[in-house]
Amino acid sequence: MDLFEYQARDLFEEHGVPVLRAKVADTPEDAKKGAEELGGGTVVVKSQVKIGGRGKAGGVKLAHSPDEAAQRADEILGLDIKGHVTKRVMIAEGADIAEEYYFSILLDRANRTYLAMCSKEGGMDIEELAVERPEALAKVAVNALTGIDDAKAREIAETAGFDAETTDKLIPVLVKLWDVFQGEDATLVEVNPLVKTGAGDIVALDGKVSIDENAEFRHEDHAGLRDIDAEDPLELKAKQLDLNYVKLDGEVGIIGNGAGLVMSTLDVVAYAGEGHGGVKPANFLDIGGGASAEVMANGLDVILGDDQVKSVFVNVFGGITACDAVADGIVKALQILGDSASKPLVVRLDGNNVEEGRRILDEANHPLVTQIDTMDGGADKAAELAASR
Repeated sequence: MDLFEYQARDLFEEHGVPVLRAKVADTPEDAKKGAEELGGGTVVVKSQVKIGGRGKAGGVKLAHSPDEAAQRADEILGLDIKGHVTKRVMIAEGADIAEEYYFSILLDRANRTYLAMCSKEGGMDIEELAVERPEALAKVAVNALTGIDDAKAREIAETAGFDAETTDKLIPVLVKLWDVFQGEDATLVEVNPLVKTGAGDIVALDGKVSIDENAEFRHEDHAGLRDIDAEDPLELKAKQLDLNYVKLDGEVGIIGNGAGLVMSTLDVVAYAGEGHGGVKPANFLDIGGGASAEVMANGLDVILGDDQVKSVFVNVFGGITACDAVADGIVKALQILGDSASKPLVVRLDGNNVEEGRRILDEANHPLVTQIDTMDGGADKAAELAASR
């Protein structure tokens, strides 16, 4: 889950990272009030969208009075930045910037560790810097067990080429940024720019944080950070139902048990769809090992709520959960859904107790259900049905 800048700033402050005071505003009037509460002097009005390039797009503007802050907020609110519409701005104190730096901690999947990146040249597109002058961007591996302590922070700063005085000032800030990364179960903590002020203080002037949603059980407070308005309503509904669902842009709904099987099903449906007008998978939905009537009904309810879906392919390999339990779940799910289930279902069962599972579906003889013995055949039939509707 990516956070807005103001949310990242608040987390920084909670963990002791030096930040400037700021207010959040949804209207020009709120922006004026926020600027007044910050002392009425120079402030920065910043678009709150989860995308880079805000400054170049006109989403970051200086204001020298509360009235000007309201005017700048009026200009920024509603601004479309690369498809992200600004609905909120942050009013931040102005800073006396002497130097701008870059710092980030991220999950380095390729090397199975964490990585700290640091540069004396912040405030610019770090991707361009990494390509054009990679020597200007220090990359230091961080051990997950020891993290960033004073010694590791010093190594990072010295590798980036900072002088001794600046290094000493950076060390406690880098340690606290690690506290944010570790304490919030983040996959990315980025500060660009991390600045040295005219007084010599180190301050995080901007922040980007991505949080690992798999760790939500450890952070009840993270629920309040979610941007409900920006989430796909079907994915939100699935999440509330505790379903492992991802919406895609296609016409064949997919239900399977096990991530590997579902991924394979997506491939097979996409391949079969090429022969039926180019229809594609509409979603990823893994119901896991428990295909109870309730779980199946919830899954079908979410998928059938997608207007793009024209047919559904249920592809299940019975293991711990036997095929007869899956079949029973399908039959009861269709009973639960009633008239809301109006799109054809292709069901392929295999594995533990498959004969009994197929018998249950045959006996139910539901008009929406077509049984197919093979995965390839099921995918082809589902694609055919989707193309014909």
